[in-house]
Amino acid sequence: MTSLDPAEVFRTEAAELLDRLEATLLDLGDRPDDRALIDTAFRALHTIKGSGAMFGFDHVAEFTHDFETAFDLVRQGTVPASRDLVNISLSAKDYIRTLIEDPAGTDPIIGTAILEELRRLVLPGGRPAESAGAEPAPAAPAAVPQGWRVALAFDPDILRNGTNPLALLDDLRDLGATALVPRLDAVPELDAIDPERLALGWDLQLPGTVSREAIEDVFLFVADEMTLGLTPLGEAAAPAAEPAPLLAPASAPQAAAAQAPLPQAPAPQAPAPRAAGPQPEAPARPAPERPAPARRAEEKTGSTVRVQAERLDALMDRVGELVIAQARLSQLASQRADGAITAISEEIERLAAALRDTTMGIRMVPIASLFSRFRRLVHDLSRDLGKPVEFVTEGEETELDKTMIERLADPLVHLIRNAIDHGIESPERRAAAGKPATGRIALTAEHVGAQVLVTVRDDGGGLDTARIRAKAEEVGLVAPGAVLSEAEIHQFLFAPGFSTAREISALSGRGVGMDVVKKTIEAMRGTIDVATIPGAGTAMTLRLPLTLAIIEGLLIRVGESRYVIPLSAVEECVELPPADAALQGRSVLNIRGEMVPYLRLRELFASTGTPDPHQKVIITAMNGDRVGFVADQIIGSHQTVIKSLSKLHADVTMFSGATILGDGSAALILDIPQLIAAGQAKTGTALPEAA
Repeated sequence: MTSLDPAEVFRTEAAELLDRLEATLLDLGDRPDDRALIDTAFRALHTIKGSGAMFGFDHVAEFTHDFETAFDLVRQGTVPASRDLVNISLSAKDYIRTLIEDPAGTDPIIGTAILEELRRLVLPGGRPAESAGAEPAPAAPAAVPQGWRVALAFDPDILRNGTNPLALLDDLRDLGATALVPRLDAVPELDAIDPERLALGWDLQLPGTVSREAIEDVFLFVADEMTLGLTPLGEAAAPAAEPAPLLAPASAPQAAAAQAPLPQAPAPQAPAPRAAGPQPEAPARPAPERPAPARRAEEKTGSTVRVQAERLDALMDRVGELVIAQARLSQLASQRADGAITAISEEIERLAAALRDTTMGIRMVPIASLFSRFRRLVHDLSRDLGKPVEFVTEGEETELDKTMIERLADPLVHLIRNAIDHGIESPERRAAAGKPATGRIALTAEHVGAQVLVTVRDDGGGLDTARIRAKAEEVGLVAPGAVLSEAEIHQFLFAPGFSTAREISALSGRGVGMDVVKKTIEAMRGTIDVATIPGAGTAMTLRLPLTLAIIEGLLIRVGESRYVIPLSAVEECVELPPADAALQGRSVLNIRGEMVPYLRLRELFASTGTPDPHQKVIITAMNGDRVGFVADQIIGSHQTVIKSLSKLHADVTMFSGATILGDGSAALILDIPQLIAAGQAKTGTALPEAA
């Protein structure tokens, strides 16, 4: 059993907190008066600071301490959460991430500049940065109340989670706690007592000059499993049964003290370790209801487990090998007239299918984890280009294989960047066109059959189809006068080096990126649809399979070779009429009054031998178009473990991969869009459209 590196645990947990902090700051930019967002941001900083000190990330703790001090003024209501403050806070968040991930590659000058900008924004009237080498003016001492009245209420399940509240009370005693009074109102009758559930609360006093921060640090790692009420001695105490939430608004003396310059406090001392890594902060919640706190990942009830991605990949590989072995067993069982072996084969087939579905379900994650990354991208591009942009997402709950999500990130970055840079007009042009000054980028996802559709839609000026065609003719991508549909013209946007931009900007305009988008999507067995309305906007839709690992396929025979067609693309199978079987080349088939074009796979693959007298047509549907493929035999369904082709076969575009059959031989997996393109290239014209 391998032991976890505490520093690596901190990095992993801190990365989650920083992602949450970024999302909170972006929300705060839209809702600057949202008290819950302000508290959530402060809690994230507070947790990163304390845990950084505990695990030896001193520079992280020092910088975050100053950042937290500045943001505390916002929490107290002394400083508004302005757009400028949100922007510099995002830069501070990026600097913290760099301090954690690459401490040797960071420049302290950047951190100093960020803190100086923070001071300028949060101090009344602003303050110029001190000159290099000058000693900073001594900070005015913050007023600390002469003692606190403390009310403690823990989650009843805190004992099951391994926390000892008595140890926390000992820590408070070390701070000078007195007048400890247990709260017994929730204690049940003797015969109803559960020794594993905590029914006690406590009220106590802390006389002397103890800071609020020192008290909160005692409960740093159980903040989401309790409520903490703090009232300065001398003020009216809150009712014992209704303690104020942790990190409640600062008292009047503290708010007055916040007018002083930011204190240049030493790095915070690390509290005694009580957990392996920072615990994510809980959102602000009203204390009187005492709702159950959010469960942490380490808990057993309704728990989740963090697993390294490499282990999931290894599990998927083992399941794939099991599926192949099961196919071999099924084939052997079919060749023997042994009922016992057949029964065992069928049972293993059932278990292998269930294990496959479970494993694939484990790998499926909500696409929200991907969508959330682009909020910052839109925020920064909107600021840099001077174009106000509203970013909306839909379908975040849509699940996709984790490998697909990782590979989708870069293509979506290019599409969103182009949508803002080239699609969304300037505020002046939008006003002239009668549009609102703020543009709109919508990122949506939805399940359609066995596919996931991810769409980037803008409300900009739309594509100039005539200009795209003129540019394509200019660079020799199409002959002048050739008959092309709008959809075919729009596909020129994905040609290498193709660009219709009149100016080259720092973001785009050199024709670099969109060709990479198409190659990446096609490598994922997906396609890109382009739809545009002049003056109203453009939508780029990525059609993707649910997974790249194991699919259900239809096993067919063409000549002496066997192939697999993804079952998600198959609509139905029909027999080729004898009259059509005698024809050569491509043709159309009348299916219940609808004319469907079809291609003969024997001709595409140059298969030898005599065609089967009863050929079959597999009708597929791609992007709304129906196309048939003629095969000699339909063998049946097949659980297909996808194996990538070698680099030597990189130019073979009609196949998306290969799989191993039960007899140990290989079968190629057909790429339907590429097959259609190959058929068009072979005949020199487009397939006839379905009537």
